[in-house]
Amino acid sequence: MRRTEYLTEKRQFHNLPASLLMERAVKSCRTSDTGRQIALELTQYNIGSLPVVDDHGMLVGMLTEFDLLDILLKDKELKDVRADEIMTRDVKFVREDTPVDEIIRLLENDHLIRVPVVKDGKLTGIVARRDVLFGYIKSTAEYWP
Repeated sequence: MRRTEYLTEKRQFHNLPASLLMERAVKSCRTSDTGRQIALELTQYNIGSLPVVDDHGMLVGMLTEFDLLDILLKDKELKDVRADEIMTRDVKFVREDTPVDEIIRLLENDHLIRVPVVKDGKLTGIVARRDVLFGYIKSTAEYWP
């Protein structure tokens, strides 16, 4: 659920922080999950990537469909690789107070579809391009007095 779904007052779009835009119910995986488990999650929930977290919920990586497809191209079995072996470790992320304009620039400059949101290193949400657009629609709606 995104907090922008329940705005109770008019907000300036360019002042919206990640905490209002982000999806809080984030699917993630663990470093020990196999490629097969991750592929199942991605296909089951129709998503293209998963944040990788450690046992304390700290963001340690990101795993995408491309990472899994690369394993298949190398003629390996997804069941034989773990997330920590194939994940991207240098993850672009934002904090809960990151303003929307900075999020847009990061998404655009790095050609990202979504970016994890962290607080004190722990994964708290994820902001996708669509969440930014939804925030724009809600914050500029005509029904505000």
